[in-house]
Amino acid sequence: MQDLNLFIIFARVVEAGSFAEAARRMDISRAAVSKAVAKLEKDLSTRLLLRSTRHLSLTETGIALSEHAARILEEAEHAEQVVSSLHAEPRGTLRVSVPSSFGTRHIAPALPCFLARYPKIKVDLTITDRPGDLIEEGYDVQIRVTNEPDLNLVARKIAPVRRILCATPQYFQQWGIPQKPEDLVKHNCLDCALSPEQGYWRFTGPEGKIKVPVSGTLRINNNDALAQAVFHGLGIAFLTTYT
Repeated sequence: MQDLNLFIIFARVVEAGSFAEAARRMDISRAAVSKAVAKLEKDLSTRLLLRSTRHLSLTETGIALSEHAARILEEAEHAEQVVSSLHAEPRGTLRVSVPSSFGTRHIAPALPCFLARYPKIKVDLTITDRPGDLIEEGYDVQIRVTNEPDLNLVARKIAPVRRILCATPQYFQQWGIPQKPEDLVKHNCLDCALSPEQGYWRFTGPEGKIKVPVSGTLRINNNDALAQAVFHGLGIAFLTTYT
């Protein structure tokens, strides 16, 4: 199969009426244009152009080929326009998977602004705390809370994650404010079922890391529901913040 670029250059020469003008329009040298046409003629074993010092004319074969070359040029220009438009304005379906708490608090509220900015994008959002396979499940983007991102994927940090021990003023007024981690054994500690270690909370202080046994009347697998339990004064819990 011939190099399609040779046909495109030939079509440009026919369109421009001269090697020099074709070279100017394509921003290449006249010698490069002449060389490309000569190679096409050699590869096809036929003369396409009759050259004189002031004029170019097409042979019978050149006339026939110019029609096909013009269509190749048109398709190439159309392909460039399509690619340019895709780069100029994002479009299509964006499949995203996010953890429930982060997705509810930060992603969902940001969607109206995002979709207004990119009206040709459709978002397919999955809110789940189950870590899925990005490739097998067909996601374009996954947001996950981790210190060990998959090395086979491109990862970017978008926010820090902090866990803060929280309770309502009313709860602290009734049960007291814990002054040190060990005081938590006297409190109703609400636990998140998504934590890797159940029945213990870990802390890091001046003396290093410590692990404190905790217990309470509620264990739940959703951070937002856990926050609601805390806000209603049920107990004390670690809540996640992304700022």
